[in-house]
Amino acid sequence: MKILQKIALALVIIGAINWGMVGLFKMDLVASLFDGSDSIISRVIYTVIAIAGLINIGLLIEPIHEDR
Repeated sequence: MKILQKIALALVIIGAINWGMVGLFKMDLVASLFDGSDSIISRVIYTVIAIAGLINIGLLIEPIHEDR
């Protein structure tokens, strides 16, 4: 896996944890840390995580290599 894809995967995992917190506890950690979901920095973080998700679409179509 390429370095960029590993970084993107880590960002997607962070985003998934944030969405889990929104679903379970009604708490948006990004919005809480950066002065609301409408602040510029929050919107940049949401955008970066969305781009990371797009980068990782390649994982769906990449053949799975099993090492045995």
